[in-house]
Amino acid sequence: MSDLLGRATALDAADPLASYRDRFLTAPASDLLSYLDGNSLGRPLEATAALMEDFIRRQWGGRLIRGWTDGWLDWPTTLGDRLGSIALGAAAGQTVIGDSTTVLIYKLARAAVDARPGRDRVVLDTDNFPTDRYVLEGIAAERGLELVWISTDPVSGVHPDQVSSVVDERTALVLFSHVAYRSGWLADIAEINRIAHAAGALTMWDLCHSAGSVPISLDEWGVDLAVGCTYKYLNGGPGAPAFAYLRRELQDSLRQPIQGWMGHRASFEMGHGHEPAPGIRALLSGTPAILAMVPLHANLDMLAEAGIEEVRTKSLLLTDYVLDLADQWLAPFGVEVVSPREQARRGGHVTLRRAGFEALLEPLWDSGVIPDYRRPDGLRIGPAPLSTSFTEVHQGLAVLRDLLEKQR
Repeated sequence: MSDLLGRATALDAADPLASYRDRFLTAPASDLLSYLDGNSLGRPLEATAALMEDFIRRQWGGRLIRGWTDGWLDWPTTLGDRLGSIALGAAAGQTVIGDSTTVLIYKLARAAVDARPGRDRVVLDTDNFPTDRYVLEGIAAERGLELVWISTDPVSGVHPDQVSSVVDERTALVLFSHVAYRSGWLADIAEINRIAHAAGALTMWDLCHSAGSVPISLDEWGVDLAVGCTYKYLNGGPGAPAFAYLRRELQDSLRQPIQGWMGHRASFEMGHGHEPAPGIRALLSGTPAILAMVPLHANLDMLAEAGIEEVRTKSLLLTDYVLDLADQWLAPFGVEVVSPREQARRGGHVTLRRAGFEALLEPLWDSGVIPDYRRPDGLRIGPAPLSTSFTEVHQGLAVLRDLLEKQR
């Protein structure tokens, strides 16, 4: 047994979260050897399948439209409060589930810039996820704003000193990702918030690659607005609804632009003119995606039981192990690590870079190894702490090593 395999075996034996792997639905062994894309789409839970069947047969099939008065209408806020408590460091009444990440970014960013009249600049970075950049480009065109771009190294991410050099009395909003989607860089939210607030700007954070993987303290850090998805580390399923956080002190002054009936103070009055609901519910627009919220019940139960701090501890061990495998096995083939090696600055995934990686995707998949690929030449390794073992990481990167050897 090699030292690296022996280490994986020992880490698995000592892993206090190892038993959680048995709670996930598994593909046939012939089809899946190593799933390393938990940072793009989390695996489904056995409990999710049971909940979905129960919901369809008993709640939807049995109660039909009466289900709305059984509590469905409150799911966006009750699930939001649970998510806030378990994973976001947010007190009740500040988090809501609904819409897609893109739509929620638009809602909150539009509300934020409108709440800062006389300020005409929005600060963002060049390597943020495309939807964040595209939405802000559209809002800037709508509202006559200037976008101030911070050029970020794809190997790292946004630094406080970069923010300090561009925010000023004209800045309405800054928007960055907590964990950079390409490199896994973990931003210093608290310090960046302090800098932006000192200039009178609002702060907004994309939590898609950190929620459910990295401990988050939105209230403590003074975050104004945040958005994130639920289908990565939160295992909500393909296209699961996103979440939005709006700090309580801002809820009376920010008005989101998509005024739908569910965000009305009395949805079923069907009256003339839009009157926003009090509090976080005003962020809702249309009918909530109830069926799509069912999986969140199962995963939030599991995450509450496991504990986000314990998840983070294993995540760092997993990504440390990925780094060691990359250094010993892959570096000789010209593979470069383009993620932070410092734990305090690293999220839940590691990105490897080498020209020609795209050609290896099909043989990797054919071998039952599923990483993620980001153009132009990045292979993201995203082990999910509750569903991925160290041995599984070893098996997956061993296949990558062998393919590189054959390619050479």
